[in-house]
Order: sequence, then C-alpha cells, then structure tokens
Amino acid sequence: MVFSIYFILFFKGVLVGFIIAAPVGPIGILCIRRTLGGSYALGLATGLGAGLADTFYGAVAGFSLASVADFIKNNDFYLRLFGGILLGWIGFSILRAPPRQNNAENEGDATLLSSLTSAFLLTVSNPLTLIVFAAAFAAMGIAPLEGSFSQAFVLVAGVFVGANAWWLSLSTTVHLMHHKLSDRQLLWINRSSGVLLCAFSAYMLLSIA
Repeated sequence: MVFSIYFILFFKGVLVGFIIAAPVGPIGILCIRRTLGGSYALGLATGLGAGLADTFYGAVAGFSLASVADFIKNNDFYLRLFGGILLGWIGFSILRAPPRQNNAENEGDATLLSSLTSAFLLTVSNPLTLIVFAAAFAAMGIAPLEGSFSQAFVLVAGVFVGANAWWLSLSTTVHLMHHKLSDRQLLWINRSSGVLLCAFSAYMLLSIA
C-alpha cells in the first residue's frame, strides 16, 4: 500500500515535470541551438540546467516552502530583469556566432558548466514557473505534502526525471538530425534562434516596465 502511494506520486511527478518542460520556449531554442552548433554535450548540459531549475520550483511547491515562495514573489521584478538581460546577451551572442562549430571551438567558447549555469539561471528567473507547478500539482490531485518529507522527496524526484527525460529526448533528436542539415539551413536556424531569443528578452523586459 505504501509502495503504491510512492509509485503514484513518482509517476505524477514525472508527468508534471515532462509536461512543464515540453513547451519550446527560450530554453528549448537555446538547447536546440547549442546542440546544432556541433556539441551534443552542450545541449544536454543546457537541458540539465533547465531541468534542475524546474526541480527547484517543483521542490518549493512540493515541500510547501512558504518562505522561499515569498522571497521569489517579492523579488519578481529583479528576477525578470536579470533573466531578460541574460537572455538578450545570449541571443546577441548567437547572432554573432558561426552556425557550425567543431567541438574544440565549442569547448573554448562555452563549457558544460557555463551552459548548465546559464540555462538554470534563465529558467529560475521566471517566477511564474512556481505558479505553474502549484496549478499542475493541484490538477493532478496532489495535496500539500509538508507533513511527509519522504512523499515530497519522491514527488520532486519524479519532477527531475520527467523534466530531464524531455531535455534528453530533445537534445538526442536534434543531434541525430544535425548532420542532415546543410550549412545554409544551419545559418538560418542560427539567425532565427538569435532573433527569437532577443524577442523573448524584449518581452520579458517590457513586461516588467
């Protein structure tokens, strides 16, 4: 009976994590761009960073960490400002970068740690994710679990697995398609990615004005 409760919580966590990660927003575009740039590892690191941020927000909602939630809500302006500026800088950098790089060049320009960190910071800078998680948990019939550390832990572990399952599938799919694209196609993807990221940046900054 206890095992079945934990299994259901884990399964629901996986489902919520996958669904919330799946929409292709700025992080998805960044993951695709880095993978197409010639480095599967950088794409995976980007996805892992986003997955860790989703897990953080899932933990805040799952463990009912009111103090952390209040801090995030009270600093909404600064989080969005930071995220908008960082996203604009990344988008501008992509516009200036060549569409196809070899692995050595990629490692010189972007390390696995910097890819993970930038994706984490961009994802965590959107406080609306906390509201989305709370709504998703409620829709799944998951009651606040502040009274059970073990159940909350299992739920958050499921969120981590689900979110990273999406990023792994996205990075792998793009990597398998990478060699079928011409330099011209990669150039247009590169330009489109940079423009879209800059557009997301402008939207984030204008939304807090």
